[in-house]
Amino acid sequence: MIELRGVKKSYGKTEVLHGVKITVPTGSVFGMVGVNGAGKSTLLRLMAGVLRADGGSIRYDGEEVFENVKLKRGIFFLPDEPYYASGTTGAQLCTLYKSFYASFDENVFNARCTLFGLDRSAPLRNFSKGMKRQMFLSAALACRPKYLLLDEAFDGLDPGARLEFKRALIDLGGSGCTAVIASHSLRELSDICTDFALIGGGGAQRGGDLESALASVHKFQAAFGREISREELPFDCIKFERQGRVITFIARGDGQEIEQKLAALSPLFMEEVPVDFEEYFLVETENGRAKR
Repeated sequence: MIELRGVKKSYGKTEVLHGVKITVPTGSVFGMVGVNGAGKSTLLRLMAGVLRADGGSIRYDGEEVFENVKLKRGIFFLPDEPYYASGTTGAQLCTLYKSFYASFDENVFNARCTLFGLDRSAPLRNFSKGMKRQMFLSAALACRPKYLLLDEAFDGLDPGARLEFKRALIDLGGSGCTAVIASHSLRELSDICTDFALIGGGGAQRGGDLESALASVHKFQAAFGREISREELPFDCIKFERQGRVITFIARGDGQEIEQKLAALSPLFMEEVPVDFEEYFLVETENGRAKR
């Protein structure tokens, strides 16, 4: 389990994170989402022990991560733009990681490179962005870490590579690996994430079990014989749209209760529509901005 308690970080006079509180359950695939500049990459670097927090604590199974070499041998952090020397090849990358991670499985690395069609003897500088990402992901999976931290994991991957990577993450989760993924690809995250945190305003605005979060909001479409205003609805809407006599809204609470109250207004037509992770994120982000 990863526990962040009161984590703070500033760059000069610019405060990026203040009082972040997050719990990442063991064995989960944890999605970290937020708008550009929300602090996701900084938070991942803090969790990897690359940066020192200005305040608060980051603990893995009760141990502080910063300058904890033993603990870091069980953590693999893949930034959005990983560093490599000019002439580094896939084979050299393999040798590098084998020297640090005792759990590194070269057979897994070779199999992933073959699956992605990557030449291990070629310099990484000759690869496209997507191919570089595939090479580093192959190394990450081969390390079989206890904790896997990924920044924009799906960036540059084609649909086939994304599918293979999602399958690999699910397999890793089955072996006890905990994965934390910061990404803008919410549709991809919704396929594999068990838990999430919405980063914004310097902290974690919402989070927890993803399935429960999506079940806590309900989207309805309804048509009436006259125009209906937002104020006439007997419950609070976190999103409301109207086109003539047709309304679409999202409300938080018990779905059956919302449906009963809506039915009491005698609509000509009504139905509940599923809310996906992307729409949930957009609605919560807009509401967070409105509150600030």
